[in-house]
Amino acid sequence: MSGIDREIIPDPRPSLIDRHLPNTLQVQRLLRREGKAHVFNDLETLKRVTQAIIAGGELTGLEDEEDDYERYGLYFSESIGYIIRADGSQTSLYYGEIKIVKTTGEYHAIPRTSPRRTS
Repeated sequence: MSGIDREIIPDPRPSLIDRHLPNTLQVQRLLRREGKAHVFNDLETLKRVTQAIIAGGELTGLEDEEDDYERYGLYFSESIGYIIRADGSQTSLYYGEIKIVKTTGEYHAIPRTSPRRTS
């Protein structure tokens, strides 16, 4: 089955959205701390990707039963975002993921290179 078939709600913390949008203070902080950030092209892309994953995303990461999150993801044919590095270089991203807190149903979207790998 694909898509998310239970009620979920957006995480209320604006910082989780801002850390995945270009030119925000959170992205600048990630660049200083980690040297890179995964960002969506813009807010409209984030919203479009989120809706597409809710409608047709695939559940990933089931091997890790101790994980507090469910993850659903979907590949897109066009770039949905990019990895920006502290030196200004960028790499296009084509995979989107929704990370859902199992206990609360709160979620946020993340642009990624591929599904999260569990060990």
